[in-house]
Amino acid sequence: MLIKQKKVFGWVLYDWANSSFATTVMAGFFPVFFKNYWSKGADVSLSTARMGVANSIAGLLVALLSPILGSIADKLSKRKAFLFIFTLLGVLSTSSLYLVSEGNWEIAAIVYILAIIGFSGSNTFYDSLLIFVSKEKEMDFISSLGYSIGYLGGGVLFALNVWMTLSYEYFGFNDVSQAVKTSFLMVGVWWLLFSVPVFLFVKEERAVKSEKFKAIEAFKNVLTDKKVLLFLLAYWFYIDGVDTIIRMAVDYGLSIGFESKDLITALLITQFVGFPFAIIFGFIGEKIGTHRGILIAIFIYLAVSIWGAFMDSVTEFYVLAVVIGLVQGGIQSLSRSYFGKLIPEKRSGEYYGVYNMLGKFAAVLGPLLVGFVSYFISRLGYEKIAPRLGIASISILFLIGGTMFVYSLKQSRKKN
Repeated sequence: MLIKQKKVFGWVLYDWANSSFATTVMAGFFPVFFKNYWSKGADVSLSTARMGVANSIAGLLVALLSPILGSIADKLSKRKAFLFIFTLLGVLSTSSLYLVSEGNWEIAAIVYILAIIGFSGSNTFYDSLLIFVSKEKEMDFISSLGYSIGYLGGGVLFALNVWMTLSYEYFGFNDVSQAVKTSFLMVGVWWLLFSVPVFLFVKEERAVKSEKFKAIEAFKNVLTDKKVLLFLLAYWFYIDGVDTIIRMAVDYGLSIGFESKDLITALLITQFVGFPFAIIFGFIGEKIGTHRGILIAIFIYLAVSIWGAFMDSVTEFYVLAVVIGLVQGGIQSLSRSYFGKLIPEKRSGEYYGVYNMLGKFAAVLGPLLVGFVSYFISRLGYEKIAPRLGIASISILFLIGGTMFVYSLKQSRKKN
């Protein structure tokens, strides 16, 4: 069994470790807590703007740093060292949210930015280690296994944290705020504890000493490698659609009248459905080809973005959460492994740096598209259908991304 290999176990468990940040902090508690606790008394639109600026600053910094740091790590064979530095930054920053008092939105925003940099930056070096723990034929399964375990780990801790906030007196807390802040501390401890195996068991090969480091080389290598460049362009569009749905689902659900408890339930559904189906998509990639698995996921997301515009009931919202859970981990894991098969092993850090840079710039075009369409339609006097047409506009990203991915496959076959 692959999971019995220490290096695979160590690598996979890191996804279990840091996914707690993605669920409990990013998707779950921080946005609501930032608005209601750290920005208490502020206008709703002002607190939303503050949150948006914090996310943008963090995303921009990570996007700019990722390819440069990835290239440095390759040349110095220090992927694990950089992984440790960014993990420690994420752990300490997340844990520090426990200490931020009510009304101190500036401090909360700064600490959150540092936590996102730690989380996103560590993923660049975590991804680049995939080629050292798997052979090419095993890459789809191991990448999928990582996402699968991540969904499970993030879901387990998030479920516990939700329980803590709903029954705070049972856990000995004075109020909900104390329970939420303790959840941030728990994420930091969880992340640190389960990160240890990747540093103990995963080994990376040494770089060729004669190679010289050039910061711009990461971009130059991608631009001159047509098959990599075409895939990354396609990836940019369809992963933008995926990330937009992740980030806009809660806002969309509220805009059409669903309650926050329904949204939390849907998030938990997606997490636990994503656990087994991320693995299943790994097998799909092995059996029918990674590219076919990606295309299936893009088509399902296309259908979701259109279907979501017409749903009217919470039941439908839950069904959509299940469907998204079926493919969310799959499209992420297969994209990661597909990219790993295209790139040279010795330069995995710099290539994955560019890959993650595009991932961070993603979810910029999508939210703007949704916002613009919603605003334009509402200005025409159709306020009721504005958010529905806004969410449907995401389908454009999947159409473009899917078309470009098919084109990249055709070009790759011609070359071969």
